[in-house]
Amino acid sequence: MGDSTVWTLAIAALTGGTAVLASWVTGRGSAQAARIQAETGARAQRAERLRESRRAAYLDLIEQAHTMGELYWEISGALRLPASAARTEALTGLHDREIAEYAKIRRCARVVELEGPPPAAAAALALQKKTGPFFSALQAELSGEADGRTDFDDAYHPFWKALENFVDAARDAHQGHGG
Repeated sequence: MGDSTVWTLAIAALTGGTAVLASWVTGRGSAQAARIQAETGARAQRAERLRESRRAAYLDLIEQAHTMGELYWEISGALRLPASAARTEALTGLHDREIAEYAKIRRCARVVELEGPPPAAAAALALQKKTGPFFSALQAELSGEADGRTDFDDAYHPFWKALENFVDAARDAHQGHGG
């Protein structure tokens, strides 16, 4: 065997070793790239699920606020009726509905509080609290303590303003400005 054969074998071994090493490095890089891509995809899916979950919670609260607003208009109409047993009976029935609808708006606000972000949660809870003056005014009217009609009518502007503030906070959150 001559020198050229030894050199040929050495070069072949070196070339083969380099190819194996290159293959190993490439394989390792490909595995790492695949892992990074999978993690990025999973993060994007989680973000999209959170975004859709928040959107649904925001829409539920807005819908329930409008349902409450419609009920408040019914109560306002009944408050304008002349005092009678029929009026008291109607107001009592509306009061029962108000309590049931409040439970729904409270649940909706709590879901938004859970879903976040904090500005939307705070706006949701503020909206929920703006139902209190309606309840107090109707309670006062039913108990005969005071004429609740004026207090009831005065509660509309703060309630609708709180809904507007919530919609703004929800929009900001949904568009990515709040989490």
